[in-house]
Amino acid sequence: MLGARLALFLCAAVLVQPCAGTPFQWEFTGSLNIPRAYHTATNTNTATMLSNGRVLVAGGAGPRPETFPYPGLASAELYDQATENWTVTGSLNDGRLLHTATLLFDGRVLVAGGWPDHTNHGPLSSAELYNPATGTWTRTIGMHVVRVDHTATLLFNGRVLVVGTPRGDPNSAELYDPATETWSFTGSTTTPRFGYHTATLLPNGMVLVAGGYDGTNHICANAELYDPATGTWTATGSLATARQDHTATLLANGKVLVAGGANDTAILASAELYDPATGTWTPTGSLNVARWEHTATRLCDGTCDGEVLVAGGVSRESSVATAELYNPALGNWTVTGSLNNARALHTATLLSGGFVLVAGGNSAGGGFLASAELYNAGPTKGFRYRPDTGGRIIDFRAR
Repeated sequence: MLGARLALFLCAAVLVQPCAGTPFQWEFTGSLNIPRAYHTATNTNTATMLSNGRVLVAGGAGPRPETFPYPGLASAELYDQATENWTVTGSLNDGRLLHTATLLFDGRVLVAGGWPDHTNHGPLSSAELYNPATGTWTRTIGMHVVRVDHTATLLFNGRVLVVGTPRGDPNSAELYDPATETWSFTGSTTTPRFGYHTATLLPNGMVLVAGGYDGTNHICANAELYDPATGTWTATGSLATARQDHTATLLANGKVLVAGGANDTAILASAELYDPATGTWTPTGSLNVARWEHTATRLCDGTCDGEVLVAGGVSRESSVATAELYNPALGNWTVTGSLNNARALHTATLLSGGFVLVAGGNSAGGGFLASAELYNAGPTKGFRYRPDTGGRIIDFRAR
């Protein structure tokens, strides 16, 4: 044991980098107070990183006695990276899952839509705002259309664009204005969007929407662009492979990486890149494990080269623990350390110091998870780092 600790110390003395051959590992951190899946998510399946550095998760499906398959939770929790603990905060006014959560420029969080508690029947149009200063939720004006498993994108002008609905007009899109706390319709999409698509804010301010279910209730390859300046949608190049429940990650070079997902017949390992300059998709290296309902996190730039970490998801019929890294320079994937718990429908959030926080989800057996894990991809690769220590490394453990 002493020899192992000494080896770690000597390794840390050299540019604070891991020993050669030391794989990245996942380590458990504090568990959620309530097991949950389908909880608070943005377009990239991340929980909400607040301006104070804490991470907010709200709602989702959990182990409750109701007979409805997915009873919506109203509870919300905060993760503190300094203590590695979760604490309960104010509850939502409406229990919900498959909703969206968007951090606004003023620090509040907008939660919209989703599937309700079993006593309410049908998707929700309601929306509410979380105030981190008071830890409370207040209702705001609801959307014009009920929406579930839709996307919500914060635009450069501070408004929020929502797309996708299983009922009513599937081509409809709405904008939320935080200044007036009102919703207004904007241009209609060129392709019906029933959900399970992705939406990515591009560096030029436009929003790329790709895949998901179309108006015939089939998984599509269509992609389109929303222009906030004109409020209109235009078709762009289609995906090479139709897919839903995939991930879409904006890379440092401005391209968008789409990975995994499922189509009408199979779970996918393929990945492709969208180039905004040409409006076209090109194949890139395939995942080592076909998966959907996974997470994808773009890691820190510089020492991490903007790699993308994909973790968990469903492969075949069960949640998996495998994780892999995409290298944008090489266009390939390499296997990295596996999660301690197989999980899908979880969230993954990039924290300060380069950690990735994975929380909740469905286990391989289908149950709800309360566990959470940390992956270290920061400049102190291989060692424990906590921001409250002023950047000092206080715990030498191989990761």
